[in-house]
Amino acid sequence: MPLGSDYVVVRAEALPDVFIKVLEAKRLRAMGEAKNSAEACRAVGISRSAYYKYKDSVFTYADRLSNKIVSMCLILRDEKGVLSEIISKLYEYNVNILTVNQNIPVDSAATVTVSFRFEGEKTDVSVIGEELKRLRGVVSVKLISGE
Repeated sequence: MPLGSDYVVVRAEALPDVFIKVLEAKRLRAMGEAKNSAEACRAVGISRSAYYKYKDSVFTYADRLSNKIVSMCLILRDEKGVLSEIISKLYEYNVNILTVNQNIPVDSAATVTVSFRFEGEKTDVSVIGEELKRLRGVVSVKLISGE
């Protein structure tokens, strides 16, 4: 592609209807409003072949931006309410928590891995890390992946 990028931003009104319908079918599937792709295709009025041809190539701008998943590894003291405070702090930053994995405490400390995605305005991940480090019971915070 001579443009120097794999992606192009185009206003929805300028796209052929099939792309808009593929996006709607994908939404129906993701939200559980259609049991399968055939049902989603019928609901929006496209063929399954059109759906499969474009489903992996057509995304909304917001979906493409929100695919950035951040993962952090935290060492927490084995004290009541520490994990709850972590989750509350992340809630303040308007993130969608995707996973929380906590190991059994060893020597009065537990390793916790949290993965999340920003839902609204994105905050610098280093700011969130510093905020989490200040919470009671947090021994350390390390960014595993994400920006």
